[in-house]
Amino acid sequence: MNDANATFYRLRPRLQAIAYSMLGSVADAEDVVQDVWLRWHGTDQAAVNNVEAWLVTATTRVAIDRLRSLKARREHYVGLWLPEPILSDGPATPEQIHERHGEVSVALLSMLERLSPEARAAFLLHEIFDVGYADIAETIDKNEAAARQIVHRAKTQLREGEPKYAVSPEAHGRIVERFAQALSLGQFKLLKAMLADQAELIGDGGGRETSFPRPLLGGQRIAQLFYASNLRYKSALRIDLASINGELSVLRYIHDALESVQTVETDGDRIVRVLVQRNPDKLARIASELGVPLFSSARA
Repeated sequence: MNDANATFYRLRPRLQAIAYSMLGSVADAEDVVQDVWLRWHGTDQAAVNNVEAWLVTATTRVAIDRLRSLKARREHYVGLWLPEPILSDGPATPEQIHERHGEVSVALLSMLERLSPEARAAFLLHEIFDVGYADIAETIDKNEAAARQIVHRAKTQLREGEPKYAVSPEAHGRIVERFAQALSLGQFKLLKAMLADQAELIGDGGGRETSFPRPLLGGQRIAQLFYASNLRYKSALRIDLASINGELSVLRYIHDALESVQTVETDGDRIVRVLVQRNPDKLARIASELGVPLFSSARA
């Protein structure tokens, strides 16, 4: 293996992370990285001064093009669209922070959908992957001042209507653990108390599993929904915890089959948003990694 190819394989996890953060889909990210690999072998490698910069730029540009086509398809998506969750190794220790750099939460990936492909790329490269404005400008074919402005506007757009809570991973984890216990035991009063009055639940069934066509609003309504599931499935329902996209999240099983992945946003005191992924296509990878079947309501 020559040095250039060795560099590609060394950087592949970073390229995969960039592509996934752009697209919210593991399979699409893998396609992008494979495309970049083919382009890399079709270029004059000896003429490339900075292999890493070339590969990051190529990955970002291919991902931008792929996202443009995906956005058109997602306009016809059945119900609400949420990104594909990824099973992490576990909460990062201080020693793992560098290795886990670039992990993007499901909540942030969902918010990034409101940005244009170009703005999403600029924001991610600067805020998540520590790429300088000069390199971002070259990647998106803008001058450096324009790149700075695009990132600034992207951050402003993401903040609009989305209060940013400074919640430590430890505080977030404690709330998720209490939430999981309340779900497991069917404690309606605790569920209601944990959910903010204006909390919302966003579910993605992909047309394959039942989900709401629009966000479910109100802490009490959400608590009632969870409580009703507990009454329906009783002992067949099991709640577990796992690290999803670097955050402690809830896995819900019915008859020992994975039914959903639930990620939680909190203000440090109560839960303000629950993102429920039920689309079997987006749960298949996690189920495979855990060695469990997928739940199907059609067979329940």
